[in-house]
Amino acid sequence: MSEPADNHLTEDAVRKVAHLSRLAIADEQIPRYTDELSSVLEHIAKLKTLDVEGVEPMAHPRPVHNRLDEDVPVEGMNVEKLLQNAPAVQGEFIAVPKVLGEGS
Repeated sequence: MSEPADNHLTEDAVRKVAHLSRLAIADEQIPRYTDELSSVLEHIAKLKTLDVEGVEPMAHPRPVHNRLDEDVPVEGMNVEKLLQNAPAVQGEFIAVPKVLGEGS
């Protein structure tokens, strides 16, 4: 593995990136972000040197499986207890604000 090239950013480059990103960074923070962004670029340069021939791309570092429980009917929550927790009630229903306009 070869050593990555120097990826140290200038303070002007950090100001430009901040401007393009619409970020307000105080002048006293520029040196800190210059070092941090340079460190990220150095890490990416190191990753580019890795041999990934034959490595399958993956969406997640661990195997992910859907956990599907049995579809078994269970007793529902008692309506009176449920309505006690609702912020607004209308009859035996939970009242919610109207979302759609007339005719929708």
